[in-house]
Amino acid sequence: MPAFYKRLGFIKFFDVMKQDYRSLYSVPVVVAALGYFVDIYDLLLFSIVRITSLRSLGVAEENLMSTGEFLIQAQMFGLLIGGIIWGIMGDKRGRLSVLFGSILLYSLANIGNGFVTTVDQYALLRFIAGIGLAGELGAGITLVSEVLSKELRGYGTTIVASVGLMGAVLANIVARTFDWQMAYFIGGGLGLLLLLARVSIFESGMYEKVKTKNVKRGNFLQLFTNRDRLQRFVSCIFIGLPIWFVIGILISFSPEFAKALGVSGTIIAGDAVMFSYIGLAVGDLSSGLISQWLKSRRKVVLLYILITLVFIVLYLFNPSDSPAVFYLICFGLGVGTGYWALFVTIAAEQFGTNLRSTVATSVPNFIRGTVVPLVALFSLLRPLLGITWGAFIVGSFTILISLIALKFLNETFARDLNFLEED
Repeated sequence: MPAFYKRLGFIKFFDVMKQDYRSLYSVPVVVAALGYFVDIYDLLLFSIVRITSLRSLGVAEENLMSTGEFLIQAQMFGLLIGGIIWGIMGDKRGRLSVLFGSILLYSLANIGNGFVTTVDQYALLRFIAGIGLAGELGAGITLVSEVLSKELRGYGTTIVASVGLMGAVLANIVARTFDWQMAYFIGGGLGLLLLLARVSIFESGMYEKVKTKNVKRGNFLQLFTNRDRLQRFVSCIFIGLPIWFVIGILISFSPEFAKALGVSGTIIAGDAVMFSYIGLAVGDLSSGLISQWLKSRRKVVLLYILITLVFIVLYLFNPSDSPAVFYLICFGLGVGTGYWALFVTIAAEQFGTNLRSTVATSVPNFIRGTVVPLVALFSLLRPLLGITWGAFIVGSFTILISLIALKFLNETFARDLNFLEED
């Protein structure tokens, strides 16, 4: 194999596969990946069908963006609430109970989305779906991190994220093939089918051992009773801030940005989502492999935050009016924000087994929930500075905060996760 591939760590990757491939492709990893696939399908479907569904509900053209902002905020608020609920349950009742409950809730809620006739009904069901969608990723990453060896852990979470993020591609294909109601029904049906696979998953051995000990599990307030824990928790949240600025604002409202930037032709939100999530999958796969090669999470997160900054500038100040160039930049934004798996893995590795699910589930959903204040800030700046400069100010703010937060996190590569958070 050429020296270039040796330096990238591919030989080590395939050596590990030969030594322990069965655990890397065990049922928990496969189900977590498929669960995240359906999770992303349902999470991004609204951004894809936003315009067609709101037009169908009779929303005026001039209100499409503001109504979309309101519904995204309702969904993200649900994610914020659900992140706390499912995270605590994951440490108190087990990782599998969260996988089961969250998949069931968001599947039923998304089926209900196909029956809405008013914006208020839509908002309520997006909120409920958000609560359900909050649980799957954190529980899946926690379970995979605990059942795999420390040598395989990074590869396992990379597989989960890379497979899962392709759910956005399926969502776009389905939305282009069927009407928006059927797209919601299909998403809900996929979730219900996934529950059948759940019956063969086994619980984390680390968690089973903790259940026998006299230690607090899933105590969310414990994160705030110790300065070091609070700092780790807040820093874990803020390093992911640019990811959901890109997804929740730049990609979700790509048709409006394209119009303001003078892009010729029609930019379809679903295509922007699809290209960005293909980029995210590429980014997650590459960042995971580079992390294994460098034996560092922090260095790779720093690199990808800087890549994200470059593509934010290209997106907002792109001189080309070509739709192809616009979609290519959306792909680049996805690659830059493709440290999502590393971000959630870092959160899981920072905390002991008795708080791991609480953190790994709440952190990504707190980040998703930050779309609410970010959209509010963007909405405030947009009339004053215009859509481009308003987004640039908000995006620059998220980059700065993430870089500061990264400085306060310890390196967790290959860390032994068999430890507890004591009072």
